[in-house]
Amino acid sequence: MGPSGSGKSTLLHLIGGLDTPDRGEVLVGKHQFSKMQADEITIFRRHKIGFVFQFFNLLPTLTAEENVALPLLLDGRGIKDIRTRVRDMLELVGLSRRSGHKPDEMSGGEMQRTAIARALVIEPLLLLADEPTGNLDSLAGDQILNLIKTTAEQRRLTVIMVTHDAKAASYGDRLVMLRDGRIASDDDALSLRAGGTR
Repeated sequence: MGPSGSGKSTLLHLIGGLDTPDRGEVLVGKHQFSKMQADEITIFRRHKIGFVFQFFNLLPTLTAEENVALPLLLDGRGIKDIRTRVRDMLELVGLSRRSGHKPDEMSGGEMQRTAIARALVIEPLLLLADEPTGNLDSLAGDQILNLIKTTAEQRRLTVIMVTHDAKAASYGDRLVMLRDGRIASDDDALSLRAGGTR
């Protein structure tokens, strides 16, 4: 969390290997990005990091099923494996019956669940979520946060989420506050769950 311009999205992009730091190191697990070539980072990201964005980033001409399948198709996976994984992911996020619908035929919550399924279909080690509830009403937002938390616990998945919303932050275990590109505080999120504010 942090005010606008504090560096939240920049930090997420650095962790995801989308940006390169001016100094310092980025390590994801045992992988040190400065010692990897750009194509190695791309492959690592494709296999190990799922992304969920505020504006969904779904391709409008593709159905939910096709959007979820896209990362696997780009990775050259076999069609049988793709079909199985996509079916499982759409079931996980509760969209089995909406698999043939395009984004303009879905609600905001359904589009975000499709985006989560797309992020999870690669079976990542890390899920990066940039304001995942920013474009949703409170009910849909709560459903998305519960889905992310439950899935993370079941799959032993690390989630790093950027948010302006204290309620969304309370779903986490750790709260890092940023200010002017620096860590202002680093605590557990217990006070937010107990109704405290920062």
